[in-house]
Amino acid sequence: MSLLELSDVNGFYGNSHVLFDLNIDIEHNEVVTLLGRNGAGKTTTLRTITGTIPRREGGITFDGDDISEESVDQISNRGIKLVPEARRIFPTLTVHENMQVARDMSKGREPRPVEEMYEVFPILDELRENRGRNLSGGEQQMLSVARALIQSPDLLLLDEPTEGLAPVIVDDLYDVLSEVVEQDVTVLITEQNVDFALDLAERAYIIDKGANAWEGTVDELEQRQDLLDEYLSVGATDAE
Repeated sequence: MSLLELSDVNGFYGNSHVLFDLNIDIEHNEVVTLLGRNGAGKTTTLRTITGTIPRREGGITFDGDDISEESVDQISNRGIKLVPEARRIFPTLTVHENMQVARDMSKGREPRPVEEMYEVFPILDELRENRGRNLSGGEQQMLSVARALIQSPDLLLLDEPTEGLAPVIVDDLYDVLSEVVEQDVTVLITEQNVDFALDLAERAYIIDKGANAWEGTVDELEQRQDLLDEYLSVGATDAE
């Protein structure tokens, strides 16, 4: 049984139709990437999964249960955690306080110890007394991921985690996320940095204008330069 399944999902921003019969299937402990150009519907898909944007048609099941009509809080309490592109840490709280607040907010699930997060994110251990507003973009992103992981998610949704980060910070983030995906957490990641996403993921979906354009393994996609050119505008050297 799949962990997450979207079946012919149609989503709307107000009266604007933005997702068209979208189908996504993710197995337990799998890392899947959702690819597409800006405006293709990637972030909208994640927000629909979390209930932020209600779907009007189609079904969404999580671990066998229909969550199509559930609230944002109900979906979160099931173990679906979103790390948004905007990061949304508390700027006036320290790193340690940010993680403690996230731990205290965990409902219906046994949270992980804060000290365990410092083992996964040693850079945060060094910064535990620094306030969120004083962190670099990469440090804020790592804190945002740590805040989600501390709530023991079954499904971690990462929305454009490398957006706005310097290349050296992207490398550091990759190292951390590589360790995260080894911890029996199912991950769905959206990314404009195609190389980054394909290095982490096992399977990929490409969406275009809110609809499925292609799905398959990362190995298959890396052999399809036509798809990379048509939907992702990636040059041949980037796909190697």
